[in-house]
Amino acid sequence: MIEIGRVCIKIAGREAGKKCAVVDVIDDNYVLIDGDVRRKRCNVKHLEPLEEVIKIEKNASHDAVISELKKLGVDVKEKKAKEKKEKPKRVKKTAEAKEEKPKKKVKEKKEKKAEEKKAVKAKKK
Repeated sequence: MIEIGRVCIKIAGREAGKKCAVVDVIDDNYVLIDGDVRRKRCNVKHLEPLEEVIKIEKNASHDAVISELKKLGVDVKEKKAKEKKEKPKRVKKTAEAKEEKPKKKVKEKKEKKAEEKKAVKAKKK
């Protein structure tokens, strides 16, 4: 009953109620589907096979599956590819930028801590 090109309706999952076509039979329990759903592996128990069969090759492209489904009159939503955003380039710090950091503050803080420890020890005695 389940063969390549069989038109089915998903009955479970987020895409329940949408039409798809079997693109490849993986084993007795799983098939690869495509169409008005994402192209993915699907359990045969989650599909309701219809009488219609489209003529496609094994592992047919998404465009081929959609064109055959449209010939049957199945309305398929066109999905847009996501636009790639450019990642901001990391700018290395120059020698000038490194020199701008005041290193004296770090030394001053260490000296203050040392003085405070001496003062605490002196009070204890």
